[in-house]
Amino acid sequence: MKEKLNEYINNNLEVIPHIRRRLNNYQTSKVENYINENNKENKFQELLFKYIDDRNLKDSDVYNRVHIDRRLFSKIRSDINYHPSKETVILLGLSLKLNEQEIEKLLNSASYSLPKNNVYDLIIRFCFIEGIYEISDINDLLEIHNCKLISY
Repeated sequence: MKEKLNEYINNNLEVIPHIRRRLNNYQTSKVENYINENNKENKFQELLFKYIDDRNLKDSDVYNRVHIDRRLFSKIRSDINYHPSKETVILLGLSLKLNEQEIEKLLNSASYSLPKNNVYDLIIRFCFIEGIYEISDINDLLEIHNCKLISY
């Protein structure tokens, strides 16, 4: 029995790597296709500047309102691959006075969300629902509940 197994392995050993390579190539191309098809949606930069244009705002109106550094904003505008922090996305949402659905969409486009399982995110969500856009007011609410404050 051992001899038959060894013979089988020796005769088929070359075939197995070939099959693996073919499967790996197939899987790799499927993954690449999936990425290419789905990576086009929800681009943060595109969505942010759509919101700015829809509101007829100048860039300086947006970044000055929430004290975002002009250089950072310039980087967001010029580098399509720039990935902002969650706090930066929230600040931009506050500056644009987005509603709950809009901030969720903007956060999602940067791979973030406002989950309903922690107090900080619930307070931030509440502020977008209620139209509370002043950072000092939001920080007061965060401080009452012993949460990290938004820096600006």
